Amino acid sequence: MAKVELNALAGDAASRFPLGRIHSIETMGTVDGPGIRLVVFCQGCPMRCAYCHNPDTWAAGADAGTPASVEHILELFESNHAFYRSGGITVSGGEPLLQPDFVGALFTAAHDSPHGRIHTCLDTSGIAFDPAAPERFDALLGACDLVLLDIKHADPAVHRELTGRSAARILAFGDELARRGIPVVIRHVVVPGYTDSVEECERLGRLIAPWRNVVGLEMLPYHTMGVVKYERLGMPYRLADVPAMDKARIPELRQAVLRGMKAARSGA
Repeated sequence: MAKVELNALAGDAASRFPLGRIHSIETMGTVDGPGIRLVVFCQGCPMRCAYCHNPDTWAAGADAGTPASVEHILELFESNHAFYRSGGITVSGGEPLLQPDFVGALFTAAHDSPHGRIHTCLDTSGIAFDPAAPERFDALLGACDLVLLDIKHADPAVHRELTGRSAARILAFGDELARRGIPVVIRHVVVPGYTDSVEECERLGRLIAPWRNVVGLEMLPYHTMGVVKYERLGMPYRLADVPAMDKARIPELRQAVLRGMKAARSGA
């Protein structure tokens, strides 16, 4: 993983696109969409997930993060174009849906690149989607090739406990992606004592079953690497006593999700 010095990408008033507020940029992403990718991490997130390992991305607003322009991000990509030929650009967070104009402009410009169309991927929880104004996201979703959608928990009460937010907007976003037919990979962090039961995973499968555009499922085992960052930031870590997830159980739980999907689709 290689990070970019963001000062070199800072936007200015001369940009013909909306500027973004960026936390960091990774030049060799291998787990954020197909191939090797340039990954742009947006600043700002309204959720407060108990197991978030990047709490420094939470703060939003004009003073948070670093301004970055579409032009300079694309220049960075094109400077290593051969390296990314099997990949593309992923925008993650924080929560990228907080900046739909910027992400939409970046994705549109990526598709229109004079050097060849660039594959675009959105990594999101969907929490900032506004179902009352879906047109705000037209440009973004119209130029989005793939969505990595993080579903935190199938139970509404536990979802709020884990994230501090209702799941309503997330589910509305999933419905919107299905309506548009945008390919989606569901991501689910498996946390001991919270999301690691067969019953919870079967409920998750039933929850996502109506979305016929789901093309993949990633069960991500919870790890404790973020604890050090909380200590460095002087922040309490809510899951301090929770051990890392046993990776050997992941196949079983993945099958439980798929079983729930199949049962829901068959009407069982």
